[in-house]
Amino acid sequence: MAEEFEQQPLPLGAGEKLREAREARGLTLAQVAGETRIPQRHLQTIEAGNFAALPARTYAISFSKNYARMVGLDQSEVAAMVRAELDAQDPAPRHRPAGFEPGDPARVPSRALGWVSAVAVVLVLAGLFAFYQTFLSPAAELPSLVDEQRAAQATATAERARDPASSAPAATGGAVVFTALEEGIWVKFYDAAGFQLMQKQMALGERYAVPADATGPQLWTGRPDALSITVGGRAVPKLAEVQTIMRDVPVSADALLARAQPPASTASPTT
Repeated sequence: MAEEFEQQPLPLGAGEKLREAREARGLTLAQVAGETRIPQRHLQTIEAGNFAALPARTYAISFSKNYARMVGLDQSEVAAMVRAELDAQDPAPRHRPAGFEPGDPARVPSRALGWVSAVAVVLVLAGLFAFYQTFLSPAAELPSLVDEQRAAQATATAERARDPASSAPAATGGAVVFTALEEGIWVKFYDAAGFQLMQKQMALGERYAVPADATGPQLWTGRPDALSITVGGRAVPKLAEVQTIMRDVPVSADALLARAQPPASTASPTT
């Protein structure tokens, strides 16, 4: 009876079972490593049954499951055997997050790749935002509203007529300078041929001097009330005192000074 008991073979461990299944299929360790993407040295450790020597418990189990799938064994059964052998080899396993066993660590994206992807997404969104701000800003597509422009001009003329003291001095010519009185004032300056001199959103306090050699310079803006004007260093009235759209407004020194002059008297001469 005792002799029969001693002759019974010991049950195979998970590593030996995997090795026998591999050899039965005529596979080498190199072939298994190539198919599963598990380093060959880890496969050797698994076949030796030294699961505690692997980097972590989760890797020992997941590597063994992939190996079992490759050689046609039951993955759940092999995983259970590996857990039992790990418990025997390392009674106090290292802390690990519950419920996570990577199926194939070689295919898990690295943390660095995740950060690079996040930065790339942020850069793309920032680029799209800048594009829409620059090219699709409502100010860049201001319509031409002739009625509003004429009304604003009439209002400015009436105000100058009521208060002649506010009119600019006699025409002397000189440099024409526009200054933004608020933040983000959209303007477009161009000459009589339509050639663009400058187009942008001016910052608060930013100045722009109309080129002295520009032929028939003109202005397009939706905020003439937020632009102060000087000609030869002397202030002249704004193009309008209310927010309105003005387009094709002459802004040469002569044109601006002529706008600043009070209307000529229409009284009939005495006889």
